[in-house]
Amino acid sequence: MTLAQAKRGQRVEIVAIPDPVVRAQAIRFGIAAGERIACAEKLPAGPIVIAKGRQEIAIGRRLAENIEVRPA
Repeated sequence: MTLAQAKRGQRVEIVAIPDPVVRAQAIRFGIAAGERIACAEKLPAGPIVIAKGRQEIAIGRRLAENIEVRPA
C-alpha cells in the first residue's frame, strides 16, 4: 500500500521509496525507510499531512503515491 492510501489517524511504517528522486525529496523532509509515522490528515485532492514525533509535514499527493508503507 502507499502513503496516499493510508487512512486518517492510521500509523504506518515506511517500507520502501523505490524512485531515487522521490527518495531524495523524502530525505529532505526527514523521512526514510523504517520510519514510523501517522497519517494526521488527508485533504481532498490535496496533500497528505503526516505526523512524525511532534512535527507535522504536508506531503504532496504525487510524492505520497510513491512511498510504500505497511500498517505499524
